[in-house]
Amino acid sequence: MKTLLHICCAPCANQCIEVLRADHLEVTGYWYNPNIHPFTEYRARRNCLREYAQTIDLPLIERDDYGLRPFVRAVADDIEHRCVKCYEMRLFEAARQAKEGGFDSFTSSLFISPYQNHELMRQVAERAAAEYGVEFLYRDFRPYFRAGQEFAREHGFYIQKYCGCVFSEQERYLKPKKIIP
Repeated sequence: MKTLLHICCAPCANQCIEVLRADHLEVTGYWYNPNIHPFTEYRARRNCLREYAQTIDLPLIERDDYGLRPFVRAVADDIEHRCVKCYEMRLFEAARQAKEGGFDSFTSSLFISPYQNHELMRQVAERAAAEYGVEFLYRDFRPYFRAGQEFAREHGFYIQKYCGCVFSEQERYLKPKKIIP
């Protein structure tokens, strides 16, 4: 079965790829992340993925749009609920690409993150699958999160400190610091 794996970054994708390949799926990566800002962050994540994909012979389709303006337009009216718009942008595009590319199914490396709203992502992916008539291959990759991060550190991957959106980066800096006694 040919599966399109939407990839947010190499640290999140490495274990997803291994799990899918172990299930005997033919995996192709898909880079589309208009939420990632600033451009230097976008480029660092994309380039790390490109290099990793080459080392493991992963076919990679890139929709290499630095989407600052479309992303901000999509979330500007409701920044507090921006994640659903972000999931919609990426997962609907992954479903469209899967359908147009002749893939049997699609999924996303986002499903490895314990920091994302897993159920909301699943609902969005199921809606995208229904709209485009392509199977959403559900996998809960969260049990592999720590192994993926460890693999990324061992292999010198660029590892980000926030989900990618500029609002998440701001929140990262505004969080109160933990004081260790």
